[in-house]
Amino acid sequence: MRPCRMAHPPRRRRRGMHVNATPAAVRNAGVSTTVLSVLGTVSFCHFLNDLIQSLLPAIYPLLKQSYALDFGQIGLLTLTYQITASLLQPLVGYYTDRRPTPYSLPIGMSFTLAGLLLLSWASNFTLLLFAAALVGTGSSVFHPESSRIARLASGGRHGFAQSFFQVGGNLGSAAGPLLAAFIVMPYGQHSIAWFSFAALTAIILLTRIGGWYRRHAKARAHAVAEPAHELAPRTVTLAIAVLLALIFSKYFYLASLYSYYTFYLIERFHVSVQSSQLHLFLFLGAVALGTLVGGPVGDRVGRKYVIWVSILGVLPFTLMLPHANLFWTSTLTVVIGLILSSAFSAILVYAQELLPGKVGMIAGLFFGFAFGMGGLGAALLGELADHRGIEYVYQLCAWLPAIGLLTVFLPNLHRTAR
Repeated sequence: MRPCRMAHPPRRRRRGMHVNATPAAVRNAGVSTTVLSVLGTVSFCHFLNDLIQSLLPAIYPLLKQSYALDFGQIGLLTLTYQITASLLQPLVGYYTDRRPTPYSLPIGMSFTLAGLLLLSWASNFTLLLFAAALVGTGSSVFHPESSRIARLASGGRHGFAQSFFQVGGNLGSAAGPLLAAFIVMPYGQHSIAWFSFAALTAIILLTRIGGWYRRHAKARAHAVAEPAHELAPRTVTLAIAVLLALIFSKYFYLASLYSYYTFYLIERFHVSVQSSQLHLFLFLGAVALGTLVGGPVGDRVGRKYVIWVSILGVLPFTLMLPHANLFWTSTLTVVIGLILSSAFSAILVYAQELLPGKVGMIAGLFFGFAFGMGGLGAALLGELADHRGIEYVYQLCAWLPAIGLLTVFLPNLHRTAR
């Protein structure tokens, strides 16, 4: 007989991993560090991108004085930027969904860099328009593709990843006008070129992100499965229309605060310009914090609930705002910023789950629509303020969150998922 061999107890762990771990688990062993580093890099690049994007409207007074522009020409500059930044985004997302382009992000940021340099040395209005178009084109590439990277690097925590990515852009949008006030306004148009270092930094970082995307896209696509649902195409179409209506409500209302809050405080409460700017920064800080919170909460309790609370839940506070004193006006705008800003990440991820496999197109559609509604809202509300007064604008806009009632038509995806 063959001698009996003593059975050795199986080794349960090797370097912190179970011996029966699947290949997918092996691939994802170091995911937490890698994912956070990728998300942090993309969020920082979002900060740099939106900082640069916010420079253009911040230097309108300088351009108006230097080139003797009228308000119609200023509006044409805004329109040129908004068309390229808004309308191109869904097209970029649709193309890259079908043909993944890992290094599209640094290419898009190169358009932004070219626009910045041209903006700093432009000698006539035509060149200013071309510069605005280049900056807008860079934004149209950045947002859908970086949103795709954030989802790919999420490890399944899609809401958290989108919120983490979004908060970088919020901080950049707040910092841009500040830096313009301290750098561009005192030193003139040519000082815009200094911001090219921000674009160059983003190009370097995004090139590294492109390499990560090229190496890990297939592995992450298998490791983090797209959710499935059995909704009819008509139901999906209706849900997308409802989500776009909610974006309209959110960004039209936010446009009233982004563009006219300081004027409202000065006219109603006779505060100084510096004091009004301080109140505005409190609001912008609340927006950044709400953006960071909304995604993770949606991951835990469901995105539809976050959308309910974020849009409709803010209605009592917006209705109180036009009748509040200065202290409560400041307090209410902080509350409004916290609640309302938590919606976008939940809306975007919800839409991506409605149409799995079209991450870039959905991101481009919703980012572009949000930008367009923000620009259109600022223009229309400005005209309304000229004719009826700034206080009337806030009394009317107070009812916009009531559009959140449409959330009742959104299906519960977690109930229909396989």
